[in-house]
Amino acid sequence: MRKKKIGILGGTFNPIHNGHLFIAEQVRTKLNLDKVLFMPDYIPPHIDQKSAISSVDRVNMVNLAIKDNHNFGILMDEIDRKGKSYTYDTMNALLRNNPNSDYYFIIGGDMVHYLPKWYKIDELTKIIKFVGIQREKYDNNSKYSIIKLNVHKLDISSTLIRNGIKDGQSVRYLIPDEVLQYIKEHHIYE
Repeated sequence: MRKKKIGILGGTFNPIHNGHLFIAEQVRTKLNLDKVLFMPDYIPPHIDQKSAISSVDRVNMVNLAIKDNHNFGILMDEIDRKGKSYTYDTMNALLRNNPNSDYYFIIGGDMVHYLPKWYKIDELTKIIKFVGIQREKYDNNSKYSIIKLNVHKLDISSTLIRNGIKDGQSVRYLIPDEVLQYIKEHHIYE
């Protein structure tokens, strides 16, 4: 039986935006993945937790953003586990529960340079494949094995969206309409 090829796109998704969705779709098609799972973290280990909104709102926005793409799903492991989110712990549990899947962890070129600081990175690279998205300012060279992919660049960031909303600017077309509606209804980032 062929193992399933599953992409994982982890992040805070504060909020999820069209850049996340575009990258996930590009990686899925280029690597012929069966599915891409968006994995929101509960407490990101590498950023100030006060800057992220509640995990409930972030999960709701991810679900709204991916609901029309049957090739996308959400992975709730880090949210359900609570506490700091370490990729090594999550991937070990996933592999135990899904031995017939190979996992492709999608990261940006900026994160490739940050890999040496990841928790148990040497062990992690033995159990999953990393996919590094090429970025102009980063060369994706690493002592770790990385599948390097070039995808079209959408210059969108969650910070840009949060600041735009706070400043009363339109962020339409940067995020899915359903996510924008959710943000407005719940007065997030104002």
